[in-house]
Amino acid sequence: MSRMNYHHLYYFWRVANTGNLTQVANEIHLSQSAISAQLKQFQQHLGIELLTRKGRSLILTPEGKQVLAYADDIFSKGEELESLINKGLPTQHRHVSIGVLSNLSRNFVESFTLPLINDKFATFSLQTDSLENLLDGLSSFKFDIILTNHNVELGQQNAIWHSELVSRQAIEIIGPTKPQRTRKFPNSYGDATWVLPSQNSEIRSSFSIACAKFQYTPKIKAETNDMAMLRLLARDSGAFSIMPEVVVRDEIANGLLHIQQSLPDAYEHFYAVTLSKKRVSPHVQQLIEQTKS
Repeated sequence: MSRMNYHHLYYFWRVANTGNLTQVANEIHLSQSAISAQLKQFQQHLGIELLTRKGRSLILTPEGKQVLAYADDIFSKGEELESLINKGLPTQHRHVSIGVLSNLSRNFVESFTLPLINDKFATFSLQTDSLENLLDGLSSFKFDIILTNHNVELGQQNAIWHSELVSRQAIEIIGPTKPQRTRKFPNSYGDATWVLPSQNSEIRSSFSIACAKFQYTPKIKAETNDMAMLRLLARDSGAFSIMPEVVVRDEIANGLLHIQQSLPDAYEHFYAVTLSKKRVSPHVQQLIEQTKS
């Protein structure tokens, strides 16, 4: 068999990942007919059918899925190399680009980066954003790793992301005064007011489950999707709140806030996410292992 045409492989890779010929044509500024013709030549050259049409979409054949796996490796490595060259860093230094979910605990992020802070040969950058934008940045090699409290592996059709659990922290009921006796949820909070995370968070879901289990209806003073703001509200409102201890570590140490009790069977999970098909660099893997230990 003659040498493979990598231009054809690239067009196949783009179309296979989108399933939309029109979109790819617009993105790479070629006509649909030109791309279609080159895909046909590529399949004829290989002697196998890679794509079939279903309605307006192109669907991968079993053979096409195998070819795509190799194409993912080839072009992902190329983009990774280009990103590395563009950084232009001296080889003795290590730089880690970290994406952080916008509402993640800043204290947890600081704990995660502490080994980098203490490493004189390491530098790092932090950027907060939505989960969708962070995953896009990870796939385009803008980030080496992203930190989130969502397991993005769940529901994947293809193994694009790898979520590694780096910390599981108990969700605590936090209050402004030191408890004088052992508290028990929900009996000890009959007249309490609450400042809570927003409805779409893992912490709030755990709280809602506990409330439903004990048929407890909390009096909610405020809600927020920003953990930094929740920390301030817990400190200044006089209300009870729920969060991992790490979020208000400094306030607890200074006696401004106090742990009342752990919310029964409730945890927040922190994940480090990398690309499943990209080899994780040794210093990034070491960073993950240090956080887990």
